[in-house]
Amino acid sequence: MDLSNLLSMGANLIQGNSDDATSGLDASAITDALGGLFGGGEEGGFDLSALMGNLVGSENAGGLMETVSSWIGDGENASIDPDQVGELLGGDKISAFADKLGISVDSAKQALADALPEVVNQATPEGDGGMLDGLLASVGGAEGAMGMVGKLFG
Repeated sequence: MDLSNLLSMGANLIQGNSDDATSGLDASAITDALGGLFGGGEEGGFDLSALMGNLVGSENAGGLMETVSSWIGDGENASIDPDQVGELLGGDKISAFADKLGISVDSAKQALADALPEVVNQATPEGDGGMLDGLLASVGGAEGAMGMVGKLFG
């Protein structure tokens, strides 16, 4: 799935969530705001390596790594708490996202918590090793990923 489709899907998920602050927003505005958060990856794609890189600096790195891994792997996607979205993406990015849409930071966190698991899941479909291979390369291959996991849990 290409980035524009991922962003559109994320916008639809955000519009369909239970928060009145986001349900009335324009889909193209949400798509643009999401592009600011997730764009910039290889060939203009979803920047999964930046997302994963944020895990290392997080206070809840172990728990977040497990959550994000569920989105990338097969099986059910684990949910993420809105406050964890702030840890994962960074407060500055969440604030910028909220400002672009004219919503509160709390509404932005909730919207992203609703959309993020499915967006990442769709960015890493089964059999598409491209993004996952890029992610592994960004941390030094499988050995580097295992080293990072060891640091998180060791």
